[in-house]
Amino acid sequence: MSSDFEGYEQDFAVLTAEITNKIARVPRLPPDEKKQMVANVEKQLEEAKELLEQMDLEVREIPPQSRGMYSNRMRSYKQEMGKLETDFRAHLLDNTERLERSSRRLEAGYQIAVETEQIGQEMLENLSHDREKIQRARERLRETDANLGKSSRVLTGMLRRIIQNRILVVILAIILVITILTAITFSVRRH
Repeated sequence: MSSDFEGYEQDFAVLTAEITNKIARVPRLPPDEKKQMVANVEKQLEEAKELLEQMDLEVREIPPQSRGMYSNRMRSYKQEMGKLETDFRAHLLDNTERLERSSRRLEAGYQIAVETEQIGQEMLENLSHDREKIQRARERLRETDANLGKSSRVLTGMLRRIIQNRILVVILAIILVITILTAITFSVRRH
């Protein structure tokens, strides 16, 4: 699971870096190239949104006790996406304001990268501990399963013996009743 999420994260980082680069170049391009670049950036923004949706689906698959860390990262990425879209509109409207926003976004992106790295280290440590717990739990589950199998076989054998004993008791009771009835019949005929 985490490898898929990390793959999406890497794709998202590469894509957002490309978008940022293209947004910065838009104001300096001639009108014909500018139109093509704007269309290209819009397409890449849509791809980034799709990546965020995939990442969000992956986070929903994570067990609740581990989900918090991923949810925080998703909030950061969604904020970054919102900033990208805002920057894109701003670049189309005002070049000076665009440069200032780009600088702030890059600083925020750097901060997010630092935080993401720290979160990644913590996550790897947590995953290591969780893996050990899961392995121990699996081993206990295997032992319990084996013990349940043995218990089931013993109970099945006991149940068969109980049924056999009841059948024998019923057969003996029937034979005894028939014998008594036969004895009574013979004794009544002799008198």
